[in-house]
Amino acid sequence: MKTGAGASQPHGNSCRAIMDKGIYTLVFRNPACTVRIGALGEIAFPAGWHIYIGSALGSGGLKRLDRHITLFRNRDKRPKWHVDYLLLAPEFTLAGAVSASTTEPFECGLARKLGGQSIPGFGCSDCSCTSHLFFRKRVPLYEIEVAFRSLDLVPTIKTIITDDT
Repeated sequence: MKTGAGASQPHGNSCRAIMDKGIYTLVFRNPACTVRIGALGEIAFPAGWHIYIGSALGSGGLKRLDRHITLFRNRDKRPKWHVDYLLLAPEFTLAGAVSASTTEPFECGLARKLGGQSIPGFGCSDCSCTSHLFFRKRVPLYEIEVAFRSLDLVPTIKTIITDDT
């Protein structure tokens, strides 16, 4: 790699823009409840943990993750996406998020890796997956981390809410 006076410099923020793109999961905890999810209608959710898988490959990149966290904390906007209904539902607590930088479309691959009990049609209107929302009885963070690493992604784990807060 060339360094010093003759080194070529990146154009603008192109390197930063690439690193701002990626994939993420939102980890929710909830009691048994029923929540209306837009056109999907009333959905009964079992008590436990739900994992939502999202893509951040668009122009906003991983800022989408910040948008979700802000919506959960402020609950001040109308829902646009399926996941927004969970972020706004008082029964759902956003406990954490796992993300990784990538420019590759790993969303569906991660959904296949995590799989299991799911809410059909949730968050997957733009692909052929059966769902992008999966249920677990126990805290799924380790499982999510392993799934990210199996796709050669380096996960960043962010705690949003703990039992102590």
